[in-house]
Amino acid sequence: MTAQGVSRRERVRQATLAEIRAAARRLLIEQGSQAVTINAVAREMGMSGPALYHYFAGHEELVGAVTADFFRELTQAMETARDACPPGEHAARLLAACRAMRSWAVSHRAEFGWVFASPITAERRPDSPRELAGRDFEQVFLEEIAELWEHRPFPVPDPGELPASIREQLRAYAASTGMGLPVEAIHVFMSCWIRLYGLLCMEVLNQLDFVYSDMEPVFEECLREIAPRLGLDYETAAGPAVSPPRGRSARGGPGS
Repeated sequence: MTAQGVSRRERVRQATLAEIRAAARRLLIEQGSQAVTINAVAREMGMSGPALYHYFAGHEELVGAVTADFFRELTQAMETARDACPPGEHAARLLAACRAMRSWAVSHRAEFGWVFASPITAERRPDSPRELAGRDFEQVFLEEIAELWEHRPFPVPDPGELPASIREQLRAYAASTGMGLPVEAIHVFMSCWIRLYGLLCMEVLNQLDFVYSDMEPVFEECLREIAPRLGLDYETAAGPAVSPPRGRSARGGPGS
């Protein structure tokens, strides 16, 4: 064992695992998701298919590991952009994270499609690398929303106005996050997320090319619509704020 407690054999194994995941990523980018098979990755590595099973139990485990890499890369980009803004500057931090997400997505279209636009066939084990990395990605937004709700609650509907089925689903999700957010706040957050995520998927999958050759202003328009729903001022990447219309906050005071 080395002074750091990691043997040379383990270092070599970790390096090989990283090389395998990089080979899978190359195949994804160059040939598409269908090309990422155990045998194809093994050929890229100069080894046999059976030899690759010494590192990954099968295709699903390989897919999960590569997906976890993409999640971590995207999460880091979003956290870096968010944390470049001062704590408490909720509008700047949320908008920076959203813009970083789009920037990563449009410059890594194959990876984004692999993570978000492909059906998930692997078993969703809570402790799998993919699920753990996915939750870290999710936390980038949830943590900021929870802090915003605590210090500056945004306008929300009365819970009784939501259909019972939606309330129950949101209640289960809220409990799973451990953030202490009420269902009505989760409802507003999810409405914003669906709008943002749906637009980004359409852009990355080239579904709006028949109209738009430049999607950035369309994305910014989406952010401009979302910000007031969270009681925030919309801010351009380097410009002044635009105040949202005032409404009533979740706790009865004026939304601000």
